[in-house]
Amino acid sequence: MTAPTRAQLRREREKTGVLWWVGQTASYLALFTVLTLLAVMIVIPRLGGATPYTVLTGSMRPGLPPGHLIVVRAVDPNEIRAGDVVTYQVKSGEPGVVTHRVVGVSTTTGGEQRFILRGDANNTNDAPILPEQIRGSLWYSLPLLGYVNSAITGQQRSWLTWLAIGGLLTYSVVMIVGAWRDKRRQESP
Repeated sequence: MTAPTRAQLRREREKTGVLWWVGQTASYLALFTVLTLLAVMIVIPRLGGATPYTVLTGSMRPGLPPGHLIVVRAVDPNEIRAGDVVTYQVKSGEPGVVTHRVVGVSTTTGGEQRFILRGDANNTNDAPILPEQIRGSLWYSLPLLGYVNSAITGQQRSWLTWLAIGGLLTYSVVMIVGAWRDKRRQESP
């Protein structure tokens, strides 16, 4: 076994210096942040059969202020009770939705179920809605991520997902190649 050269000693010092540790910590933190955002905004909702929405108005303050990302999961209308937060179509068959709290469930004389909803910050109830207007019940919410969700369209979300996957794969390859090079340097005289 030979003594390490000056260049090898310098490389070893570089790997234990403050800047090296700061760089490693920053890269792991960035990786963790990207993976977490991808998980909570795209992967978990998709795997759970849910839909992410952005709170746009203050009608559900203080619990769900504007900018919150809410993830809504489909639910059987018979399981909905007063106090649940649900997202519903304003007009049946149209894309516009509202997220409010159920304040009452009733049945018409004809046996049809109706839901009465109201925003937490509102003084009046919404018009009664039909079960088929309900898109789902609140699964989870995250502050401020709604702004990110609103800024990214469906097409952008698709290519950003692939970009993130490509970036993570590139990061993995760089880390593997770096480890391989370090091992070869240690083995060479």
